Amino acid sequence: MDVLRMISAWVWGIPSMMLLVGTGVYFTIRLRGLQFRRLKQAFQLSVQKSGQGEGEISSFQMLMTSLAATIGNGNIAGIAVALTMGGPGAVFWMWIIGLIGMATKYAESLLAILFRSRNERGEAVSGPMYYIEKGLGPKFKILAVLFAVFGLIASFGVGNTVQANAMATVLEQSFHVPLLLFGVLLAIAVYVSIRGGLERVSAISTIFVPIMSLLYIGAACVLLVLKADQILPALGLIFEYAFQPLAPAGAFTGVSIMMAMQVGVARGIFTNEAGLGTAALIAGSAKSERPVEQGLISMTSTFIVTLIVCTMTALVLLTTGFWDPSGGLHSGMTHDASLSGAALTATAFASVLGSFGEWTVAFSVFFFGYSTIIGWYVYGEKCLEYLSGTTRFNEGYRVFFALAACYGAIAQLEPLWLVADIANGLMMIPNLIGMLFLSHLVIEQTRNYERAGHKRVA
Repeated sequence: MDVLRMISAWVWGIPSMMLLVGTGVYFTIRLRGLQFRRLKQAFQLSVQKSGQGEGEISSFQMLMTSLAATIGNGNIAGIAVALTMGGPGAVFWMWIIGLIGMATKYAESLLAILFRSRNERGEAVSGPMYYIEKGLGPKFKILAVLFAVFGLIASFGVGNTVQANAMATVLEQSFHVPLLLFGVLLAIAVYVSIRGGLERVSAISTIFVPIMSLLYIGAACVLLVLKADQILPALGLIFEYAFQPLAPAGAFTGVSIMMAMQVGVARGIFTNEAGLGTAALIAGSAKSERPVEQGLISMTSTFIVTLIVCTMTALVLLTTGFWDPSGGLHSGMTHDASLSGAALTATAFASVLGSFGEWTVAFSVFFFGYSTIIGWYVYGEKCLEYLSGTTRFNEGYRVFFALAACYGAIAQLEPLWLVADIANGLMMIPNLIGMLFLSHLVIEQTRNYERAGHKRVA
């Protein structure tokens, strides 16, 4: 365990954070704050009919699939972990990485359309490995290979076992469902859902994502209305501890500013995936005619996930006092300090909404986790296809992927989170390097689009 902590700390050290934040800031400046200027247009494009591009699914289906993989238990369990490890200040840094990450996700999705290719079945394929290899040439292929390798590993971690663990933990706590039984049932459900590949996953996501999002956000809004007098103090805690250490209390050893920053950035990336390159893995499958517009559509997922869903979870934990890793010495709300992840979030909801709150979190954890697992299957499949050069191994991957979900349900939480963070960081680095080298294409495409006066889909 100590070795994993050391590796995670190294991967998410200052150099990686500087690369991630610097890339987002660079694109934000060079694109003149495009994520703010064109946010309204981006949402309009997201719900309009798709064009007649080369992909297999509509832009809306692509967005729903991306959200399915992104709106996961990182939004429920991950935010709880962020607060207990990094204090309230971690939320501030999560916001920052979310806002600048919108520019990063825009850029990687634009590049995905520019450099998309075809597999042996004639299906559109895309991702960082393609724009790195095709855009930068053979000398940089090692970066493309590294991304695909780490992306394949991450599909079993962040996109599978971590989600399964959060689902199993909450369902055991709320409904006393045995972990192993749930793991077996989940593995079967996952396998049945992913057998149809991208088109089946996108069809399921188009149904699941709106329902599960409205359920969770609605319950959080009810709780926050009831705790309205605590919202401003909660926001005050976020800004206060973003620039001030959280003092030790009891057995709790405290949190430094650097720790808050590291945790906030890591959790921000875990939840919105900006900079990881995952959006680019499926962006090329959208029937999009204009790379810029696909980039705009993709960046809305970061806004939805970080600025809305994650913020809701953070405010619930802060207004109820269940964020405190000391068990209440800081917040004044005494609770079990050993609670973590989704179980802590469920307890926070239940403290105000009773069994309704607990059940809402339990169902949300299940739907969020399930949709994320099947969404990340698509990511892993694309990485495997690139590495193998064929689709012949997809069936074997489906079997292993489903079995991994069963393992995640019965495994320990902390090692899974650490492995997930490590894999995220290692796939992020080659992607960001590739994006920076290709940034001139992103800027050129954007300027040409804006000079043409495009404001909406033709």
